[in-house]
Amino acid sequence: MSDFYSNRIAILGIGLIGGSIARGLKSANNDIFISAYDQNDEALRQALSEGVINQISTLEELARESNILVIALPPITAAQLIPKLAAVADKHCIITDVASVKSKIMDAVKEQPLSFQQRFVPGHPIAGSEESEFKSSTSELFRDRNVILIPHTKINPKALAVVNELWRKLGANILGMELAKHDEVLAMTSHLPHLLAYTIVDALVGQQQSEDIFRYAAGGFADFSRLASSNAKMWSDIFVTNSEAMILTLDSYIERLQEFKKYIANQDHSLLMRKLSNAKDVRDDFLQKYLGNKVTTQSTATNINFTLAPGGVVKGDIRVPGDKSISHRAIILGSISDGVTKVSGFLQGEDALNTLAAFQEMGVTIVGPSNGKLTIYGVGKEGLKAPRVPLYMGNSGTAMRLLCGLLAVQKFDSVLTGDESLNQRPMARVIEPLALMGAKIESTEKNTPPLLVSGRELKAAEYDMTIASAQVKSCLLLAGLYAKGETIITEPAPCRDHTERMLEGFGYVVTKQHDGRKTSVHGGGSLKAASIDIPADISSAAFFLVAATITPGSKLILRHVGVNPTRTGIINLLNSMGANIQILNETNVGGEPVADLQVSYAALRGIEIPKDQIPLAIDEFPVLFIAAACAEGETILRGASELRVKESDRIEAMATGLETLGISVETFSDGICIEGGNFQGGVIDSFGDHRIAMAFVIAGLRASTPIKISNCANVGTSFPGFICLANKVGIPVNQVTEEQ
Repeated sequence: MSDFYSNRIAILGIGLIGGSIARGLKSANNDIFISAYDQNDEALRQALSEGVINQISTLEELARESNILVIALPPITAAQLIPKLAAVADKHCIITDVASVKSKIMDAVKEQPLSFQQRFVPGHPIAGSEESEFKSSTSELFRDRNVILIPHTKINPKALAVVNELWRKLGANILGMELAKHDEVLAMTSHLPHLLAYTIVDALVGQQQSEDIFRYAAGGFADFSRLASSNAKMWSDIFVTNSEAMILTLDSYIERLQEFKKYIANQDHSLLMRKLSNAKDVRDDFLQKYLGNKVTTQSTATNINFTLAPGGVVKGDIRVPGDKSISHRAIILGSISDGVTKVSGFLQGEDALNTLAAFQEMGVTIVGPSNGKLTIYGVGKEGLKAPRVPLYMGNSGTAMRLLCGLLAVQKFDSVLTGDESLNQRPMARVIEPLALMGAKIESTEKNTPPLLVSGRELKAAEYDMTIASAQVKSCLLLAGLYAKGETIITEPAPCRDHTERMLEGFGYVVTKQHDGRKTSVHGGGSLKAASIDIPADISSAAFFLVAATITPGSKLILRHVGVNPTRTGIINLLNSMGANIQILNETNVGGEPVADLQVSYAALRGIEIPKDQIPLAIDEFPVLFIAAACAEGETILRGASELRVKESDRIEAMATGLETLGISVETFSDGICIEGGNFQGGVIDSFGDHRIAMAFVIAGLRASTPIKISNCANVGTSFPGFICLANKVGIPVNQVTEEQ
């Protein structure tokens, strides 16, 4: 099952879709054996004469002799054939379909024996044209187009992986979707546009002057009505089989049409402009972000600024989004595990979504995220496939550094790249220790991305980290899962241990020694799928902890926050400064400690930050500097040179912003001294760093005049919905979007 090209492929229906599948597979490897059946004898003879298929077979022969059978027929016909196929198909034959409606087909599948259900993989390529015959088929029809795979509860993940690979060979991008959502979503995005095309042509034909209408029709009419040239029988089947979802979609559309009718009748130019402009903006955003299964940062198209009125009181009971560090690791470990991993609390920010897209590119089927939930159909440690394009990590140094370790031990080469900021960040800290294990990673002269990772066998190694870095440790642990022998990493100080905890949750043995400073894994084991409940991100909670702490009259509860002891530096340091933070309802979820945090206003005093707390709060220092600026006396940080090589030089960026707001600071190569004072207003440049932007939002609570923060688009990378949540608890911040 793992050797794709040892399979005999059968195609049931040799029209546009079935013919294009056959052509695409032959183009990828002409040695592959393809047989076909269709009631259209002429199409079969043409396909055979052109060498697109190797054999014309009966329906029974296809089912008995093939390893993969593709049903490329309309949904009603496909559903009717399911019982017959189940009765005659070889017990090892994997069956998939291409229908755009799944309900009838899956109803038929569920009535068949369990072994057949396990081997049936529902699929739907979002590709085609108004033509439906074999003569219009092309080997490139699915290239860079989305194909939806719809796993069901009985599916065998190995069967799913085989069908995923089939579509990858055709150049498609693979997306996962829940069965319950597929027909509903397609009713809105595909079936309704086709029905509208048929309807508008039908309406114009009924006009007395229809001949003149068509004679003088412009290109827009031709473009829109093109879909009305599609196969009438097929689309009649689709509309009928998806009637429930279609009726709901039509009801909603008719309601919107009536609204527009009213606006036009009333000559309401203002409302029309608002509706039309919103539709344009939504479509443009959709095309930018998601067309072709690409995730890009918003900053490429717009400049987002934050404006803050001075003052405010912070009150409420909230839960911030899921932990970004754990979200990355959930995708990585779930993808290389055996079985199906279910994740809740996933952070749907751009960084984590880019990691998700990277593993989809490497052949992993992932359903979601939807409301923070996703399902990962793991391919096992040896199941990743060579990416066809560079893997884009956006703004995430975590994702890039962790993937260096995983990709260095694969059987294929790959390229890692990111946005402008990430491609300026140093990667020597992972390249050099991986080289000790035998890895080959090529970078720029400055040791920055893009990175060319040459996959090869690695040997285990012992490595003493010079700095406390969870990214370096995790990178080496991931490589160590594959390396021969025992990989041992020694930390100079405790740093995040999410990877170790999660590996244990996936059934992999991790050994800790010497007060947790030494971590080791033996290569050669396997990971078993797990359920992961991702706690709220303490790095995101930190902004609100500081907000309530520095604002008189404030009281706030933050729910289900991850309080892993390697991440609680922000709580430790704030409490050392005099904060009033209480840890309530402590529990353990999936190996990670979580708790509710209650915080009230408190007068703060400056401190000298202990060096052992720096790794425990490395991402939270920007907002901690805001707390220091509100404290009495000096707050001094030394030994934190790593802050200069984050998304920005965070020491310099924060110092510049604090000075703009009237705070006295002194910077060092490895730290900063902040003298507490009073914030005035001003214009702050976040330097495209999401944490700098959010930190200065919190400063607005104690400012005497308004603050404007520029270059804030990357806030979406770590904290989607930040503005809404800030407003909800009483932080008076607005977002302003400007065209670049």
